[in-house]
Amino acid sequence: MNFLYLIADTAIGQIAGLGIVVILMLGLLIVTLKYGALWWEGYNCGAQIGLIELVIMGLRQVNQKAIMKAKIKAVQAQLKTERDLPKGASFDGTFVTTNSLEAHYLAGGNVGNIIEALVASKNAGIALEFDQAAAIDLAGRDVVEAVRTSVDPKVISCPDPQRSGKESLSAVAKDGVELKVHAQVTVRTNLEQLIGGATEETIIARVGESIISAIGSATLHSDVLQNPGMITKAVLERGLDSQTAFEIVSIDIAGAVVGENIGSRLQVDQAEADTRVARAKAEQRRAEAIAVEQEQKAEVIGKQASLIQAEAEVPKAMAEAFRTGNIEIQGK
Repeated sequence: MNFLYLIADTAIGQIAGLGIVVILMLGLLIVTLKYGALWWEGYNCGAQIGLIELVIMGLRQVNQKAIMKAKIKAVQAQLKTERDLPKGASFDGTFVTTNSLEAHYLAGGNVGNIIEALVASKNAGIALEFDQAAAIDLAGRDVVEAVRTSVDPKVISCPDPQRSGKESLSAVAKDGVELKVHAQVTVRTNLEQLIGGATEETIIARVGESIISAIGSATLHSDVLQNPGMITKAVLERGLDSQTAFEIVSIDIAGAVVGENIGSRLQVDQAEADTRVARAKAEQRRAEAIAVEQEQKAEVIGKQASLIQAEAEVPKAMAEAFRTGNIEIQGK
């Protein structure tokens, strides 16, 4: 009886062990079918991302394809990865590791843009580390565009019609003549100040303000038309790219058009204003003269009334005199 129990226990154990093996094999088959092709692609390219790492990424809701693609690009571009780390050394911000890519993805960054920017900067000989590129990307800046602009400067219109709706800047020289100016500002991205640095809007505002100030300091508008370089030179000397994400390469006056003669118009307006003031004063004096005349006429009329009143008193006085006998009639 004990022998039968032993055989039954052995059979159950073998079945349980076989079931575990089958489950493990089935799980391995599922993992292989799901991640095998991706792992094999990375293995052939030297990405150094294991099959277990891919499974763990899936559990963390990480896009394994994006991480693998980024790591393959980094390896193919010969960026520093885990395989370049000396024994006993620790990773720093210059290495592109699987963990750093995964952390950047979980932080909401674009790992594809990071690798593309690092590859572009490496080919252009620009110093850009992984941590710096990741910080730029997480700050909301287009790190790829920043690297490209650092290599190939771009031109900014001042003023920008799309931002301000204006085609030109309006400034008045000392001789009172208005100049309408349109400038082209060539800038290069300053990667060191890209995080926290001012944007294009600040560059446009500073350049516009400086151009207006420089034209306003010119004695004659014709001097500006003859030599626009005097304006750009004065503007460049002010260091307008300080604390911005860009470095100003050049400022060029693309067009300058003579506008109104503001000085003459102001003189005409002043003359018209003086004429109106003189007319008002003359009208005031005329009104005052009329008032004085009317006062004098009233005074004359008042004196005439007093005279008539006095003349009316004479007969009364004579009659009173006759009645009292103070005056006698001759011949009586």
